[in-house]
Amino acid sequence: MTYRTTLLALTLSLLAACGGGTIERYAVPASSQTADLPRISSRYGSIELREVSLPSYASSEEIAKRGETGAITSESSLLWADQPSRGMTLELARLLGLMTRAQVAAEPWPFLDRAAALVDIRVEQMLADADGTFRLSGQYYVAPDSGVGGRSGLFDLSAPIVGEGASAIAAARGQVVRSLAEEIARRGLR
Repeated sequence: MTYRTTLLALTLSLLAACGGGTIERYAVPASSQTADLPRISSRYGSIELREVSLPSYASSEEIAKRGETGAITSESSLLWADQPSRGMTLELARLLGLMTRAQVAAEPWPFLDRAAALVDIRVEQMLADADGTFRLSGQYYVAPDSGVGGRSGLFDLSAPIVGEGASAIAAARGQVVRSLAEEIARRGLR
């Protein structure tokens, strides 16, 4: 038994040593997104939001940055607090609901009746850029349940990264997601 106990202790200590440093997770501060939200009327009383489609580097938990050379890199110890597609989808659903006062939920639609409209967002670019801004670009689609009057739009948004580190990047991401929600509410849901 002593040999097994010693071997187990050695194995556990080796595994702990291989684990590396501390992993840090960063959440988007919700207070910065909801301060002074505009009220925007929506032609739809209920809206289903599909899970946001992200490029492969942005769908990773690692926070992506583009350097001076154009290379996109990330550090395995700096992570988003939530899976990026899920987190952004929930952020947008919350913001669209607060702005429009409509019933907004991420897919799958949790209510018995169907949503009056479906919003689909496809992100082309989402990262901290070498110029000190956080960029978000892509396209959104609004499809009414009636099948008539669908809308789409391109977006290319940025916010300054104020400060240093991942928490500053998370705050800037919060600002561009807020801007995206406002753009969709003003142009797609009216």
